Amino acid sequence: MIRRLPLVIAMAAAAGLAVVGLPSMAWAQAKLKVAAVYTVPFEQQWVGRIHKALKAAEARGEIEYKATENVANADYERVMREYATSGNQLIFGEAFAVEAAARKVAKDFPKTNFVLGSSGKPQAPNFSVFDNYIQEPAYLSGMVAGGMTKSNKIGMVGGFPIPEVNRLMNAFMAGARETNPKVEFSVSFINSWFDPPKAKEAAFAMIDKGSDVLYAERFGVSDAAKEKGKLAIGNVIDPQAQYPDTVVASALWNFEPSADRAIKLVKEGKFTAEDYGQYSMMKFKGSELAPLGTFASKVPAAIVSKVNAKQADILAGKVTVKVDDGQPKSTAK
Repeated sequence: MIRRLPLVIAMAAAAGLAVVGLPSMAWAQAKLKVAAVYTVPFEQQWVGRIHKALKAAEARGEIEYKATENVANADYERVMREYATSGNQLIFGEAFAVEAAARKVAKDFPKTNFVLGSSGKPQAPNFSVFDNYIQEPAYLSGMVAGGMTKSNKIGMVGGFPIPEVNRLMNAFMAGARETNPKVEFSVSFINSWFDPPKAKEAAFAMIDKGSDVLYAERFGVSDAAKEKGKLAIGNVIDPQAQYPDTVVASALWNFEPSADRAIKLVKEGKFTAEDYGQYSMMKFKGSELAPLGTFASKVPAAIVSKVNAKQADILAGKVTVKVDDGQPKSTAK
């Protein structure tokens, strides 16, 4: 190999390539092997945002990306181990229902790096955690909702009453109360991360009781709002393109800051166990209030002005949106 090196350099020079630092250049261009394990389909909001960020890194040529969707909790550890054994250097996923198993895999593969959604703390040396801390745009979307309801009744359909969901719903409710102190809420949980028909039925029940704006924490709610001619507020994703006359605003989660940070650190050999939660916040561009789009001229100007002012204060650090993990309760009579 040493004797052939001058030939390699000569060939590179003939092709017009720089030859200084050739070995390091080759390493820099090597693609990182990345995998992800998901318990729900790619189309589910939360997982869909992670998948989107990793597909973007793949499209840029930075990583080789493989993922498995709809993995049962009982199979999660096995799939994680298969990916770690096959040489993937960085593994993403969600460990909320499989914390012990996921952390055991990380201990068994200390040279593999893990970034998993979790309610727990990082585990040295290689298990980082994250969650979608998007309470800031959730608050802003609540302000919009409070200004759009005519009945002063808002329906809210969530998956499970866990901290990761509760904090977003509570922030939304606080925002709605800022622009409309008279607003009342109907709150329901379907006890599923992906059951559009069940979420739709829960939304129908709220509409029947007078709600004219629906908070769509789960898929299916916007369908109910569309069918009944009501309005909806998106969460994690922005589905306005599919519901142009229904979805007013959305609290959008961008996983790219978290994914790109982990990829960069692994490539540099600097990955450590840390909490990526902050990289979902607005100041890191990890979340945002999606553009009003088709509703830009329909939301009252006074509400838009208040939302813009609040957003500016959040980004400037003048306002902190409270993280309230308590289970939200219905206030509708």
